Amino acid sequence: MIIDPDACRGRDAVDVARLALEGGAAVVQWRDKRREKGDQLAEVRAIRDLCRRHDALFIVNDHVDLALAAGADGVHLGQHDLPVEVVRPLVPEGFLIGVSTNNADEARAAEAGGASYVAVGAVFPTASKEPERTRAASPERVREVTSAVRVPVVAIGGIDASNVGQVIDAGADAAAVLSAVCGAGDPKLAAQELARAFE
Repeated sequence: MIIDPDACRGRDAVDVARLALEGGAAVVQWRDKRREKGDQLAEVRAIRDLCRRHDALFIVNDHVDLALAAGADGVHLGQHDLPVEVVRPLVPEGFLIGVSTNNADEARAAEAGGASYVAVGAVFPTASKEPERTRAASPERVREVTSAVRVPVVAIGGIDASNVGQVIDAGADAAAVLSAVCGAGDPKLAAQELARAFE
């Protein structure tokens, strides 16, 4: 699941991450598009510690330097971030690098560059990304990407308990959600419902 302080409805982002982990989130990705990296570090380290206690992976969005400084398990890169083939030599062996993609060609390029996994989206309409940066996908697009690459495929964009079954049926190995948990009245329960769908 994705934790963005701006999506936590005024609640403490670390507390929301804790609830999601208690609900069964297997991966937490930190995303903060607004604040300077130094201002994020304390929260990032606190969530990293929570992930370790829950045997979950911790990924930092966009910023390789913040991910390394925090001792994260990996970084997630967008199409306009540093290319995966540039980042791969800078990080330790076993460090996860995810890449946002929208189609099979981008996914194949990411895999060839050294991506550990690819994300495909936006599968459903979403309000949690900037409209000008969001490209529409679909469950069928997820299916195309899963057929095109060998690395795990993560579906993203507008996913919640009501439609997660569609991306699972399309072959997604995981689903990245933001509003469905971060913005839920009960993040723990919301995470439980989504985690149960993948069991």
